[in-house]
Amino acid sequence: MSYTAESIAVLKGLEPVRHRPGMYTRTDCPLHIIQEAIDNAADEALGGFCKRITVTLHADQSVSVEDDGRGIPVEIHPLEQVPTVEVVFTRLHAGGKFNKDERESAYRFSGGLHGVGVSVTNALSTRLEVEVVRDGGRHRMAFAGGNVLEPLQRLGDAPKRASGTRVRAWPDASFFDSPLIPLPQLERLLRSKALLLPGLQVVLNVEGGATSEWCFADGMLQYLSEEIDGEMVAPVFSGEKYAPRGDENFPVGSGAAWAICWTADGSLARESYVNLIPTPSGGTHEAGLRQATLDAVKSFADHHALLPKGVKLAAEDVFSRASFVLAVRMLDPSFQGQTKERLNSRDAVALVARMLRDPLELWLNEHPDAAKKITDLAIRAAQARTRAGQKVEKRKQSGVAILPGKLSDCQSEDTRRNEIFLVEGDSAGGSAKSGRDKELQAILPLRGKVLNTWEVDAGSLFANREVHDIAVALGIDPHPASAPDTVLNNLRYGKVVIMTDADVDGSHIRVLLCTLFYRHFPKLIASGHLYFAQPPLFRLDVPGQGKNRPPRKLYALDGDERLATLDRLRLEGIKPEAIAISRFKGLGEMNPEQLWETTMSPDTRRLMRIRMPGSEEAKPVMQMLMGKSESAGRRAWMEDNGALIGADI
Repeated sequence: MSYTAESIAVLKGLEPVRHRPGMYTRTDCPLHIIQEAIDNAADEALGGFCKRITVTLHADQSVSVEDDGRGIPVEIHPLEQVPTVEVVFTRLHAGGKFNKDERESAYRFSGGLHGVGVSVTNALSTRLEVEVVRDGGRHRMAFAGGNVLEPLQRLGDAPKRASGTRVRAWPDASFFDSPLIPLPQLERLLRSKALLLPGLQVVLNVEGGATSEWCFADGMLQYLSEEIDGEMVAPVFSGEKYAPRGDENFPVGSGAAWAICWTADGSLARESYVNLIPTPSGGTHEAGLRQATLDAVKSFADHHALLPKGVKLAAEDVFSRASFVLAVRMLDPSFQGQTKERLNSRDAVALVARMLRDPLELWLNEHPDAAKKITDLAIRAAQARTRAGQKVEKRKQSGVAILPGKLSDCQSEDTRRNEIFLVEGDSAGGSAKSGRDKELQAILPLRGKVLNTWEVDAGSLFANREVHDIAVALGIDPHPASAPDTVLNNLRYGKVVIMTDADVDGSHIRVLLCTLFYRHFPKLIASGHLYFAQPPLFRLDVPGQGKNRPPRKLYALDGDERLATLDRLRLEGIKPEAIAISRFKGLGEMNPEQLWETTMSPDTRRLMRIRMPGSEEAKPVMQMLMGKSESAGRRAWMEDNGALIGADI
């Protein structure tokens, strides 16, 4: 294959657009190429030359955009020597928005910047018609695939004061994933033009369907009030400010209009525009808005000494519950890509911050009650951010969690058969290690009482060493009750057994561990993996009776079982006074053989499976029992139910 000068192709006119449409517009649907025509009409309105924009969705899937602006010039272009309207629709980087001189510019502020927009519309349409009313005449021109199909012709006279442009395009379906224009998105786009340009009438006609019309006298405030669904903590703050003539920092007329409100809950509504162009991905103008709100709220908080010790506000704190509509006017904005979804202009930060900061600070001081509520929202967000920053992660090495040093792991890799015993105290842990089945049973000694984790944030759990070691040993992370079953995919043991002393302290530790698993590892309980070991509280030494009945050691879980065992032995002819009864103070008093026989051996032990109660029913009770601020309710409950051995909670 030869590589010569003839191998180099040069794409002329609009061929680059048709060859690589994704470089110039979105290709999921034709909405953006129609938006280019709508934006041109909106630029006329922004300049004060247009009062009405009408968009029509025709039955043949074509779309027309009509305005009563000045009309595209039709005279011969001095350089191209063709009608100017032809230049606009057939030449890339041709337009009337490059010159920003205050006296000579056709468009002082505009969304179109590069002269690319409607030429792309033309290139990606099977047919495009443009009609211009201007200078007492009505003119028409047609294109096909970006090329001139019908030259410009004068159709007749028009009233001298009449002017405007009508563009009708038939998008080429071969360039788009779907040939249909999504009606909700189009309606939202047109409504935004109306709300950002008070007094502008925007009409949408659907052939064979409904007609919609928007016109707002005070659009931003009304629009934002309708969009938010949460409880507002303060009235909507709206206003506008533009640079006056003689401003040393910004061109005359540049500035911003805004509407901002804060809500305690619900979804947020956030929209921003630059010269009427929506910027769904935000950009530097939103950064200026965040900076201005931070400075104003922080100033108010400092002046009124509202900040708690150690709390420092950041922009994300003040902005965490803020909804807004922001409309910026600026010369030569720089966007990220031709679709203009994000503003990149560096001076937009200073522009918006400068225009917004002083009015907002003044408004906050004029509405102190509302300002204090806004500040309180920001403080709570800052405190939550601080707590999140203090999260302690699992200690890891080479991407694998390090197993705790106190863990004596089992040898088997069969998760279904493996067991782990969470043992109270190092002494009992030592006996359990010696007496266990090393193949299937793992031992994790716990020192002291585990942290009450009922009111501990999940991200702060691992600050506690015992909780960290339990989570790492089990191989699972904290999760909510709504988490999928897949959160247990890395669980290392089929049974998790809480093994504590059979006394009050042991019961307390069991409650604390159950709180940990119920609050932060609920799927472990719901899936039936959590158990209580039931070590005996009493040992009964029974004397032998002849050669056939040697001495025996029997165990009882509690006082009732001890009495029942004594009754049974009495029936066997053994006198109660001959039986030596001892009480275990704790697991540490048992030797490894006793611990194995009574509590750990699958053949002789008794395990109690912990089951998950109804989550909604259990939460209030758990809150009463484990909440730090529930001492009064807890005492009342204990006074009413303290005599019960087992309470159904």
